[in-house]
Amino acid sequence: MARYTGPVCRLCRREGEKLFLKGEKCNKGVCPITIRNMKKKGLQPGQHADARRRQMSEYGLQLREKQKAKRIYGVLETQFRNYYDEAVRIKGITGENLLRLLELRLDNVVYRMGYGRSRTEARQVVRHNLIRVNGKKVNIPSYQMKKGDVVEVKESATDYQRFKDILDVTSGRGVPAWLDANPDRLTGVVTALPSRDQIDIQIHETLIVELYSK
Repeated sequence: MARYTGPVCRLCRREGEKLFLKGEKCNKGVCPITIRNMKKKGLQPGQHADARRRQMSEYGLQLREKQKAKRIYGVLETQFRNYYDEAVRIKGITGENLLRLLELRLDNVVYRMGYGRSRTEARQVVRHNLIRVNGKKVNIPSYQMKKGDVVEVKESATDYQRFKDILDVTSGRGVPAWLDANPDRLTGVVTALPSRDQIDIQIHETLIVELYSK
């Protein structure tokens, strides 16, 4: 399964903002983008970053929004394009449909429930066969959740120190209104499909739609 395996802090630097790709480290003073912004706001990665700083074109703005969304949810180009094509086919606003499909990925739902400190860790939890959906093992991070689906950490793993450490970090993070999580039992339910105002990532999805509509 293809995925990005390079340094993730570089992705935040490229976008010029925190994408919260490394869990709790992103909230600490050691976050590289925080330190760098204190010295020189907006510096991109690379030896010749200053030379690349210039007025962004309309296409550039659209491309950056697409890249940012891909990196936040941890998907590559082909898969992201497939999500867009599916969003076009679904009745409703294409941009909102796209974000809803990304939010309903199993790895994202596990992350949103607080059973992963980052989406990357939640993806790993899924891939390690630690998650059950409606009582059945599912180890596909991109599995699309539906309203009413029940998510739970497999019973033999609920006492793992790993999940105790995760909950110590995520206990105060809050769970979106479209999910109902029970951290004591490491379970949760998708109570509704997320609306746009319930998706808190800073993405201008209309720019992504404009990019793919050309």
